[in-house]
Amino acid sequence: MPPRRVMTAPRALLSVFHKDGIVELGQALSDLGWELLSTGGTSRKLREAGLSVIDVSDATGHPECFDGRVKTLHPAVHGGILVRRERDDDMKMLAELGYRTVDLVCVNLYPFESVAAKDPPAPDSELIEMIDIGGPTMIRSAAKNHKDCLVLTSADQYSAVIEALASSQGNPSGVSLEHRKQLALEAFQRTAAYDAAVSSELETRFNSPSIPSRIHVASEVGTELRYGENPHQPAAFYPAANATGPVGLASAVQHGGKALSFNNYLDLDGALRIARGLLRDLDEKHSQGCVVIKHTNPCGAAIDVTQVGAWQNALASDPESAFGCVIAFTDIVQKETAEAIGGHFLECIVAPGFDDEALEILSEKKNRRMLTLEEFTPREDEVRIRQLDGGWVAQVQGPPSVDWSSVKCVTKADADAELVALARFGSTVLSEVKSNSIVLVAQTDSGFATVGVGPGQTSRVEAVRIAARRAGERAAGSMMVSDAFFPFRDGIDTAHEIGVTTVVQPGGSMRDQECIDAADEHGMAMIFTGQRLFLH
Repeated sequence: MPPRRVMTAPRALLSVFHKDGIVELGQALSDLGWELLSTGGTSRKLREAGLSVIDVSDATGHPECFDGRVKTLHPAVHGGILVRRERDDDMKMLAELGYRTVDLVCVNLYPFESVAAKDPPAPDSELIEMIDIGGPTMIRSAAKNHKDCLVLTSADQYSAVIEALASSQGNPSGVSLEHRKQLALEAFQRTAAYDAAVSSELETRFNSPSIPSRIHVASEVGTELRYGENPHQPAAFYPAANATGPVGLASAVQHGGKALSFNNYLDLDGALRIARGLLRDLDEKHSQGCVVIKHTNPCGAAIDVTQVGAWQNALASDPESAFGCVIAFTDIVQKETAEAIGGHFLECIVAPGFDDEALEILSEKKNRRMLTLEEFTPREDEVRIRQLDGGWVAQVQGPPSVDWSSVKCVTKADADAELVALARFGSTVLSEVKSNSIVLVAQTDSGFATVGVGPGQTSRVEAVRIAARRAGERAAGSMMVSDAFFPFRDGIDTAHEIGVTTVVQPGGSMRDQECIDAADEHGMAMIFTGQRLFLH
């Protein structure tokens, strides 16, 4: 006959760094007849609340050591978690060892991510101490044996488990297998994100690579979107896991309208990248920037003395394409700007904030989405990842790093400081236009603006023609900025025909001299920046 099982009170092991809700959980379990095992600060907090607690060191017969570095790594703990209750040989061995089952493990981890995010950076010695060893081990043990042992890794999970246990008078079987599976999945997701954070941070500190040797991506729970780029494609938005809270678009506060779509997110990302780039081009005089995006490409962008002027000049670049656009402003949106936007059909506006009156005016169209994003400072270089068939590619992406103080004017016609400033503005916009791309820019009465954008062409001269058609008469006297060199002089000749007076390009073609000669024939100035700005 199999050995007779002696019924004992279920046991919970509670060992948490963040102690929100732990007393309430401990009290509920105790009221349901559970025994509580605990360690260190968690044990003290539970005792201070008047709860009866068994120290893990008493259960293991081994004291905590090395300033708490070792306390739960013991067979009395992991044997009690991992033992398979349905197997008599497992239960017999547990009894022979003198150990008890552990029926619930509640653990959250040392705050490695938040220490890694400190500014200035925490020293390595402090960071290393925040690498949790026993916590992830217990979480993984309990998650592996989720049929027999509940695993809790977040205070958000406590109430549902307490409710399920209460319905069965404290019997662990009151928590369904489906519920246990979800808790186990969330546990493995937590340890995976933790390991990714440790790996990425230590590589940055120990190797300082320009690009990571491995890619580890960790996210918060995704929010399902209505659909993807097209109605037949399921989609979701996944906020990046971040110890200090949501960042970027995940931190934006939406005012009005329906939920954001997959395409909205793509367009907002493009708008933000240009708007943040424009912040680098602003000065005390030209303090306002605006960009208008359609299908991830800018229809227009401008910097100006006034926000209304920035909006009007950005829109004037291509008002036809701006139907159903996404707009970004570099400053808090003012009432006058909202009035100038009027009834223009748009999808979203993102800005550092909105005046109350501006928000009221903009909200008169019920389907508009206004997003406040307080973190609007220019971004430094960051690693951007794209998935391909069978893998990923990654690159460091940031604002154009042209040394504008040393760019070369290679033609007989010279380029003064004002033209260099205009070239810088044009390059900021151009860096976020799909290649092959051409941007026509010009000085306005109160700033700089695009007058024509030619995005995403297989032929560079065709990109010139598209930008010219969109600019119309405004092309006369404009500057043409190209994301790569001109392989033939036809692009320069076409630019002259539409009235362009200055060309900005990286240079580096075998036929550079032909292009320089063409510019000289037409009396045009040409600036070589030395930096290509492809965006595929």
